[in-house]
Amino acid sequence: MSTRLRAAVAVLTLAGFYVVALLVLGGLAALTVLAFRLGAGVLGGKLGFVTIAAMVGVVVALWKVARARPGTPAGPVLLRADAPELWALVDEVAELTGTRPPDEIRLAPDVNAGVMEHARLLGLVGGTRHMVIGVPLLQGLTVDQVRAVLAHEMGHYAHDDTRLSVVVHRGRAVIGQTLAQLSGSLPGWLLRQYGKLYLLVSAATGRRQELAADALMVAAVGRATAQSALRESEVVDLAWRFYLGAYVDIGWDAGLAPTSEGFYGGFGRLLAARSDELASLRTAPVDEARSRWDSHPPTGARVLAMERLADVPHAPDARPATVLVPHLDALAAHLADEYLAVEDRRRLPWDELVATGVAIEKQRAADGVHRTAARLAGVPRATLGTVLDLVAQGRNDQLARELGVDTAEPEPVLPGQPAPHPLADVLETVLAAALVAGGAARWRLDWAGPATLCDREGDRIDLAAWARLAAVPAGTEPVRAWLAGLGVDAHAVGQVHDTATAHGASVVAGLSNMTVGGAPHDVLVLDRGLVLLPCPKKTDGGKARLIGVLQSQPVHVLAAVHRYVAYEDVREATVQRPFPLRATVDLHDGTRLELKERLAGEYLTKDSQTVLLGHLSSLTAVRHPEAAGT
Repeated sequence: MSTRLRAAVAVLTLAGFYVVALLVLGGLAALTVLAFRLGAGVLGGKLGFVTIAAMVGVVVALWKVARARPGTPAGPVLLRADAPELWALVDEVAELTGTRPPDEIRLAPDVNAGVMEHARLLGLVGGTRHMVIGVPLLQGLTVDQVRAVLAHEMGHYAHDDTRLSVVVHRGRAVIGQTLAQLSGSLPGWLLRQYGKLYLLVSAATGRRQELAADALMVAAVGRATAQSALRESEVVDLAWRFYLGAYVDIGWDAGLAPTSEGFYGGFGRLLAARSDELASLRTAPVDEARSRWDSHPPTGARVLAMERLADVPHAPDARPATVLVPHLDALAAHLADEYLAVEDRRRLPWDELVATGVAIEKQRAADGVHRTAARLAGVPRATLGTVLDLVAQGRNDQLARELGVDTAEPEPVLPGQPAPHPLADVLETVLAAALVAGGAARWRLDWAGPATLCDREGDRIDLAAWARLAAVPAGTEPVRAWLAGLGVDAHAVGQVHDTATAHGASVVAGLSNMTVGGAPHDVLVLDRGLVLLPCPKKTDGGKARLIGVLQSQPVHVLAAVHRYVAYEDVREATVQRPFPLRATVDLHDGTRLELKERLAGEYLTKDSQTVLLGHLSSLTAVRHPEAAGT
């Protein structure tokens, strides 16, 4: 079946959706009339209400989609005078694919390339055409690979096949809006089943369109370059996501951000420094996973399909794609200011950002150890000296258990050598924070790996051996002497924050409409604690409410505004019943919380209840093994 025929089938299926909707509404109207004629006025009234509500829902959905207008893409516009070589390449690709070039080209902030058109009459009449290309793609691809990517995107407009495709895409929006308006009703449930059929048909159409556009990639640059462009785009996407999480996020929650020039400049430096890792990603097995709901075929299938296409000769151009846009660095810096929601964060160059951000992160982690040590030692605030005192007293196992560290006998690192105490890994972070706080060390940026801790002379400090010593009673005095030699007083560095925060925490689950302390709450489950959000008694829309809350603010802000129960503050958790979940959580300050799950509540993810149950169980089983048999 041709791509155009598949799109036509999808359009007919879309029309069928509204035929079914009319039949459902007509059936409900007939039942309403019949109920009144039979004297069942109450039933007739209810059916009439459902019918009118469904009709209004369909009309509202159509009105919303009809009024929706695609916005103009953001990002700097590249005039022909600004990037003549890029425009020449685009003109060539447009001629090759048999379609007109875009009216404008803009830089996009992420790993993205595409062509969009402000079409009219649901896409049947063309309009202004925009092309976007992401700065990270220009940084990571060659000129030939960008040519291939743009040929694919322009290929979607070849021979006007995209006219029906736009209708198919808008059809997804129409059906989605209709089902949203009718959510929770009988007509909505009936139409949802037909909507699934449409999504299957439109997804199959999308996969075929992708393969057709891939054929134009091969025609533009040859088979090998087209295949490399597919793989390399995925590699750049993985590298970009890693960069955002491992570098840009450093210090973000603490109010730090990279400079305008550093945001994209850092990504370029990461690509250069991690060339070996990127090479291994290129040779990794291609993803073959496929779902019938996917609108794109898996990369492996696309690469294999290209093998069946005739190759074409093409003069290679392996120059970095950055040459296509003169003054890209300045344009990218301007784009970074638009893309990054910096707000009042302090902008720092990368070396200062990493040194400051990692130090804050390590200090927060160390503070959790210090707060636990202070409680065990019976003092208001703890220092590194407090921690070493507890270990020297033989209370290292107790400290480890209170920190949630498994105290089971570990395997030796080397044959014939004793295994390090389980507390050693925790104390490595504590020692690092102490050295930085004492002015004896600083975190140094490394684009090829994690930040490294260096002394005043810039030499790397290996803390692993010292942490192993600090974890056992006999090693505490040598550690104190070593610290003193570096000018660090163990009793002068230590705890900074008195209470735990959710900085750096991740949301792993969520349950709506739980009863906490007798009041309804939505519960966000973090990897470090629970955020308790007061909520309405009504259970409708619980999942949507959880999603909305998470989209409204960062999780550490939510934890600061609402009640936050950090796991480190929990003395013991007891699960009375796994489903519906009922548990008590006893805190070190003597407070007791009772958690009760309501059957009508909703989950953020399917396994949310299981995740919360696992976290509560671990607070007893790992931290308080003596209570396991009671």
